[in-house]
Amino acid sequence: MEAEYIATFYTHYDAIVFSRQLKAAGVESQLMPVPRALSSSCGTCARFRCAKADIARFSLTGTEQLVRVTADGYEMIRDNRHS
Repeated sequence: MEAEYIATFYTHYDAIVFSRQLKAAGVESQLMPVPRALSSSCGTCARFRCAKADIARFSLTGTEQLVRVTADGYEMIRDNRHS
C-alpha cells in the first residue's frame, strides 16, 4: 500500500540528489517549500508517494527527517536532526 511522504534536507543540493534518485527508481516527486510544521535547514523538501517497504531502496544520506503524511498531520519515520 502506498503512502505519501515528505523528506527534508540539510542542503538544497541534498534535496536535488534525493529527487533524482527517486526519479531513477520511477518514483515521481515534487520539490517544494517545507511545510511550516516541519522546520528545515534548507527550506526545501521532496514530497513523494511509495510503499513503505520501498523506502529502504533509497539512500537517506543528507536527509534531515522523513515523515509520512497522515490525516492528522505527520508521522515521524526517521529523524537525523539529533544524531
